Amino acid sequence: MSIMKFENVSKGFGEGTAHTEVLKNIDLEVQEGEFLVLLGFSGTGKTTLINLMAGLESPSKGTLTFKGKPITGPGPERGVIFQSYSLMPWLTVNGNVRLALDSVFPKMPAEEKAATVDKYVKMVGLGHAASRRPAELSGGMRQRVNVARALAMNPEMLLLDEPLSALDALTRANLADEIEAIWDADKKTCVLITNDVDEAIILADRIIALNPDGSLGEEFKVSIPRPRDRMEMNHHDGFKKLRADITKYLMDVGIDAKMDMTKELPNVTAIHNIPKAQADVRATESTRTDKYLEFSQLHKIYPTPKGPLTVVEDFNLKLEKGEFISLIGHSGCGKSTVLTMAAGLNEISKGVINLDGRGVVGADPERAVVFQSPNLFPWLSAKENVAIGVDKVYPKASQSERQDVVEYYLERVGLADAMDRPAHSMSNGMKQRVGIARAFALSPKLLLLDEPFGMLDSLTRWELQEVLMEVWDRTKVTAICVTHDVDEAILLADRVVMMTNGPQATIGKIVDVDLPRPRTRKALMAHPDYYEFRQEVLDFLEEYEHGAKPKPKPSKAMAAE
Repeated sequence: MSIMKFENVSKGFGEGTAHTEVLKNIDLEVQEGEFLVLLGFSGTGKTTLINLMAGLESPSKGTLTFKGKPITGPGPERGVIFQSYSLMPWLTVNGNVRLALDSVFPKMPAEEKAATVDKYVKMVGLGHAASRRPAELSGGMRQRVNVARALAMNPEMLLLDEPLSALDALTRANLADEIEAIWDADKKTCVLITNDVDEAIILADRIIALNPDGSLGEEFKVSIPRPRDRMEMNHHDGFKKLRADITKYLMDVGIDAKMDMTKELPNVTAIHNIPKAQADVRATESTRTDKYLEFSQLHKIYPTPKGPLTVVEDFNLKLEKGEFISLIGHSGCGKSTVLTMAAGLNEISKGVINLDGRGVVGADPERAVVFQSPNLFPWLSAKENVAIGVDKVYPKASQSERQDVVEYYLERVGLADAMDRPAHSMSNGMKQRVGIARAFALSPKLLLLDEPFGMLDSLTRWELQEVLMEVWDRTKVTAICVTHDVDEAILLADRVVMMTNGPQATIGKIVDVDLPRPRTRKALMAHPDYYEFRQEVLDFLEEYEHGAKPKPKPSKAMAAE
């Protein structure tokens, strides 16, 4: 039976020439007791749609009803859980949940309110933290308070607007499991907004994609039996097919076809690619320099009041010129520490890093870094941000040649129409495109990427991964990417290097990713070996998931060296 119904609903903002249509001609019925997931890229109107359901916005056109009656505003029968927590900082966990009950049920007896608060705080696993204030809670715990508050109002329908997107992967998975368990126990109607395909498949009875123009896209029924275990899904043919079908649809409608290029790259040479003088410093500590990039007996040790703390220990790795490595492991395993030492931004405690026969000493534009936050000058345009580095590394090029380098790479990352926009007016995804363009424009010997897409939603990450792969395929620059995303690691890399837990982290396993290039996400998911590689990485990460330190097993790739 239908509990909520959209009939030809549209929603726009602004007047006259400034009017923007966000949602167009939505016809949708939400069935009582179902778990519906709405999935789409940023800017497709997902949040506007859930605001209409919550009664926080009204349609510009069409009718929207709940149980046959028009929705005219918010109501306790529709509980909303937003991405941000909106907790009162001076109230405890119990106090924040009680506040909602006081507002919605002012006549409820005090004893009943206390029992209701206690029930739902315990249901979300916060019984031990009932007297803590928000500042004393982790992000995952604060979101649990949000869930408890919504549940305490006993809504008939739960509306979840990307409630997990600000959480780390493990907390996100755990809270998603709890939301599913609550839904399964009470059989409340749930509508979840997300941009994560795996999360959608794990939770949903039905998935509907939102198109970039604000219309409803294709509908996917999820018939995989519950409960759906994340590790088991990697072997489930139905999961693989559905995942591939949804991915293909979203990429076809959400990621533009490759643009026609108007700029050509001038024939100029970066200063670090000009043959060096004999006086250059060369590494003396390494025993072998037979690879283009070599990490030899690398250690990072920090002094502490309790004595030296070894964060990275005996890290040994050799890369061919033009090889792409993904570095993966749990938080605190030293991935970024290794990367910043390679960049020359973090002093090497012991051992050596050789690049093209020379020891890495200090920062140098021959080693370009793209961080999680792109660190642009907000008052400068995209073009000016990229030009800062280009002007330094091409001293013999003319001004017009340097300008062509800047515009070539900005066009290549999809910013042809935004080159003159100041950085402060750009979205996070656009800023990261500028960061990628700036790194490639330096024509580096080594490209270092430190979780470059970690701050972005998963579908925007897909888009920029495609951009990165396309530009890398043209340059074949030697690259290392630190990531926590298994699919990203496999998509990008020739080898996935997995690190053990810290402290004293080192390489635990290396997987050779023998998949054809050039790669796209759609092609990868269709390859018969893809899920085998994925399972190898997942198995390793699961072994180290809860802080365990199993003894590293030498892989064939490591043994061969």
